[in-house]
Amino acid sequence: MSLNMLSPAEVKSISFLDTSKSFHSHALPKLPGGFSVKKKSSALSLRRIQCSVQQSQQPPSAWPGTAIPEPGRKIWDGPKPISIVGSTGSIGTQTLDIVSENPDKFKVVALAAGSNIALLADQIRTFKPQLVSVKNESLAKELKEALAGLEVMPEIIPGEEGIVEVARHPDAATVVTGIVGCAGLKPTVAAIEAGKDIALANKETLIAGGPFVLPLAHKHKVKILPADSEHSAIFQCIQGLPEGALRRIILTASGGSFRDLPVEKLKDVKVADALKHPNWSMGKKITVDSATLFNKGLEVIEAHYLFGADYDNIDIVIHPQSIIHSMIETQDSSVLAQLGWPDMRLPILYTMSWPDQVPCSEVTWPRLDLCKLGSLTFRAPDNVKYPSMNLAYAAGRAGGTMTGVLSAANEKAVELFIDEKIAYLDIFKIVELTCAKHREELVTSPSLEEIIHYDLWAKDYAASLQQAHGLSPALV
Repeated sequence: MSLNMLSPAEVKSISFLDTSKSFHSHALPKLPGGFSVKKKSSALSLRRIQCSVQQSQQPPSAWPGTAIPEPGRKIWDGPKPISIVGSTGSIGTQTLDIVSENPDKFKVVALAAGSNIALLADQIRTFKPQLVSVKNESLAKELKEALAGLEVMPEIIPGEEGIVEVARHPDAATVVTGIVGCAGLKPTVAAIEAGKDIALANKETLIAGGPFVLPLAHKHKVKILPADSEHSAIFQCIQGLPEGALRRIILTASGGSFRDLPVEKLKDVKVADALKHPNWSMGKKITVDSATLFNKGLEVIEAHYLFGADYDNIDIVIHPQSIIHSMIETQDSSVLAQLGWPDMRLPILYTMSWPDQVPCSEVTWPRLDLCKLGSLTFRAPDNVKYPSMNLAYAAGRAGGTMTGVLSAANEKAVELFIDEKIAYLDIFKIVELTCAKHREELVTSPSLEEIIHYDLWAKDYAASLQQAHGLSPALV
């Protein structure tokens, strides 16, 4: 099967343009987003800021092309104890569904949530954790009132301190990190320093924090197990792979809400249009990320950190059915794929049970029927429709704090779009300009404090672009 995709090598020399003096460069041809992303060979009159000029020292990958359980790894006689950071969110609730179905395999020792007190109280009654965290003191008081009459009350610690204590609970073997954004970095670091394996569902842990987190995980001999579908697929495919056998990673993408929309119509799309995903039921932010394909660009960066693949060897292919969750190619040109229905519970379960695979009920976990499915199709992604891919590869090659800035700028731009303060195509403009500005202060080997600082800076700068340049409001 020939996919005829644009090779990442073709975008290796992508530059962030210095457009700080003018929001639009009329002298340059523009992508649909209204900004210019050009190759080094192009004759440009503007000063370019090359991503390839400053190379950061690469941190050790979590799984360098293979995954083999070390001899003597602990096997649990009873239920494996876990902590969940973000228990009332999508990842957290699906994790608890897995625990409910497999009480002989898993038990909950600690939960961290935000402000959904009613749901958290129900979770406490059901799973009886020893420790619980909520957002602040006021919510802690509300939670105690909601749990009045409970025979065994858990310890409740509010705020950031509570999240950290949940993450490093002494009885937990694995911590499921489902909290969104850089807020998940500190508890993840605390869990790693406490020697806990990480079931990773928080993208920012590696996209922003990879240069700091990966050396720390190696130091403490902690396993980082990917819980999103694409990286779990790759992780499953590299099980037992000989050293040096991995040649290429192929990330699949549904194509999102505008997969079949002509590129010239993107300027007219509405927020409601972007939120109509063809396959998955997800939150607003990730659904918009799927429409822009920023989610896949960020996954390219995450795959680089997780598996040590060079950016030239990580490809993206549109796969509308979302059945093949990703693939790898080995040195002899064999291609291995992981298939399954679009269901986040499977990758979450695998992070919790690895290296084992837990038997699942056919009632709650329907088996894949390829004959009923009929066909699987693929197409090359459109770099004009999805300029996010070029931006992500460029940020990845810049390394250091640039990847976190890319992610944070996108997070803020998507927020502005959902709030109908900017148009859809302005998302790409804001991210590109924020990354271009950050070249002035790029830190190649950042500390945790620097990573968090530039996450906040990128969001502030991205927001300022909307105000300073009068970007058009989203269509309503």
